[in-house]
Amino acid sequence: MEVLSEERWPGWLGPNRDGWVSGFQSPATWPKELKSVWELEVGTGYGSPLLEGDVVYQHARVGEDEVVWCVDLSNGKVLWRQSYPTPFTIGGGAERHGKGPKSSPILADGQLFTFSITGVLSAWDSKTGKLLWQKDHSDRFEKGHPYWGASASPIVDGDRVIVHFGTDGKGMLIAHDTKTGAEIWSQGDDGPSYSSPLVVEMAGIRQIIDWNQRTLAGVESETGRLLWEHPFPQANTDQNMPTPTFHDGVIILGAENRGLHLLEPRLENGQWSVLERWYQNQIALDMASAVVNDNQLYGLSHYSSGRLFCVDIANGEILWQSGGRTGDNATFLAVPKYVIALIDTGELQILKAAGKDTSVVASYEVSDKPTWSPPVLLDDGFLIKDQDTLTRWSFE
Repeated sequence: MEVLSEERWPGWLGPNRDGWVSGFQSPATWPKELKSVWELEVGTGYGSPLLEGDVVYQHARVGEDEVVWCVDLSNGKVLWRQSYPTPFTIGGGAERHGKGPKSSPILADGQLFTFSITGVLSAWDSKTGKLLWQKDHSDRFEKGHPYWGASASPIVDGDRVIVHFGTDGKGMLIAHDTKTGAEIWSQGDDGPSYSSPLVVEMAGIRQIIDWNQRTLAGVESETGRLLWEHPFPQANTDQNMPTPTFHDGVIILGAENRGLHLLEPRLENGQWSVLERWYQNQIALDMASAVVNDNQLYGLSHYSSGRLFCVDIANGEILWQSGGRTGDNATFLAVPKYVIALIDTGELQILKAAGKDTSVVASYEVSDKPTWSPPVLLDDGFLIKDQDTLTRWSFE
């Protein structure tokens, strides 16, 4: 059994945090069913499995502990397991989502970084499982997490691991040294949203795109200097949750009950500005982050009780929507000609990415339990984390 030619899925939405899977050769015909190769009970949580060569990592919860698993891809055997106490009280209205973790770890240069539901950033040796350092900034912000728990997935750029710390109404984006945990810079005073930061390059400047509780901001990665910001506040229970989608210099932003926006940050004469190129209110993202395939955006709108959609990035036109309700949530991957959607009901759908002619070409039942964690695509199958079990599925 082979892994992807890149042999790497290092974090939330992959190497570029956009859900695009490089090096995958789609089968001439998608199989009628998948075969379970192995399964391992790892605990609850919504974090993505990670892949490094022939090793899989999973961050989860067992009882009152958060657990980090390192597993052999070929047979599901545990190579190492670490845990640490993480008591947490669930905010009202989110009981069915459990006590996390809700963020996904990230792998970089022999280290694994996890972000607990209580807002503690930990660095682990990815080969041995040794805890290298931890950072807890709850004393700076009265509490270490927003109401429903920390959900942002940290990101690594160079020698910096970056994530938004804090609680409702109070926090900041902080960069720590990957090797020592020393704070390199901090920026802002806004509380964290439930969205995850991106690393992009615009106008020749490497920057972090951070969607917090009040604004969408561009922050210089090396220095922490604020470059630009665009007002996009949370409103009552309408939260900022999906990861922004960056594509060809523009940012596609969708939020609960607030439509879909295409924003273009620009640097002219030394000054940054943000232009809204289009807005449409027929699609609204809830928790699901969208992906791009062939200049089209694919995702799940929470309008109409949850429908899959395809939108033309050029103008915001809806090209396709699924017929009727799909589910409460979906997580997406993109490969040439196809979009892969894991519905929270345990159904894995393969969509032919064809704009107005988008269609479901294959469908698999991969769990009878909720599936909120993103899938990982292998050359010959998938890694699927459901409510409490990690399973390797094969095309054969």
